[in-house]
Parts: sequence; structure tokens; C-alpha cells
Amino acid sequence: MRIAVFPGSFDPVTLGHMDVIERAAQLFDRVYLCAMANGEKHPTFTPEQRLAMLTAAAAPLPNVTAELWTGLLADYARERGAQYLVKGVRNGADFDNEFGMAVINRSLCPGLDTVLLPARPEYLHFSSTMVREMIKYHRPLEKYMPRAAAECVKGWDQDGKQ
Repeated sequence: MRIAVFPGSFDPVTLGHMDVIERAAQLFDRVYLCAMANGEKHPTFTPEQRLAMLTAAAAPLPNVTAELWTGLLADYARERGAQYLVKGVRNGADFDNEFGMAVINRSLCPGLDTVLLPARPEYLHFSSTMVREMIKYHRPLEKYMPRAAAECVKGWDQDGKQ
């Protein structure tokens, strides 16, 4: 069985993320979406909210499961029996960063390969930062987020409570 992990902060999940998730779901038998904490970022959404958005967005994909993780990505991949990490890349800077991370993850978990999926042109400008701005200024979200995830956001008040 080909098992892959697609990690990210998913703060929030975007249509660019979903494009990579859907493509990974076609390539692998099982895909785990690993919502992680990133020490360099200060998330807008709680881990539980990020998981709720991911779970809602991935619901139509039967071979995709979303989970939270606070440890090392290589340990998560090992625990899930994954042979692959999936990453989306939008540009050369993303490639350079992901290449370095692939080397580190493989050193921590030998046999763990990273598959880089280039962003489709229509998603090159998408980022969670940009989507957070749309949320902040109450713009329509369906152009930027999966509809199910956007519905989660609309269900939370200004303090993020349901």
C-alpha cells in the first residue's frame, strides 16, 4: 500500500492545498493530512479549527484522513507507515525550502521520499496569508477556500467560537 503524508499548518486550508490533496489522493492509496504547528508562524485558527476545516474539505475523498500532530513530521510519517511526503511548490523559493526539508526528513526516516507537486497556474498566488486577509475583511471565500472549509469559518464568530 502506498501511503503519503501531506503536512502543513493549513491556517486555513486553501483551494491550492485542495488541488494538491486531490492529486495526491489519485496517486496514493492512503493520504494523511497532517496539520502541524509551525514555530515560525503564529496561527490565526486553533488546532481544532484547522482540523475541522481540513476534515470538512477532505470529506469527499475516501482515502484521505486529517489529523493533528505536534511532533516531528518524520515521526508522524513513521507511525503511519508512510513512504512518501507530498508537498506543493509554487516557485523556486518553495522548491529550495522543500528540497532542504526532504533531505532532513529522509535522514530522520530512511526510505521516506518527498514528492513535490507544482502548483497549477491558477493557484500560484494562493497562500493562507492571503486567505486570512479575505476572512478578516469579510470577503467571499469560495474563490479561495474549499466550500466546506469556508462554511466552517462562517460558523465561527469573531472570537473563533462555534
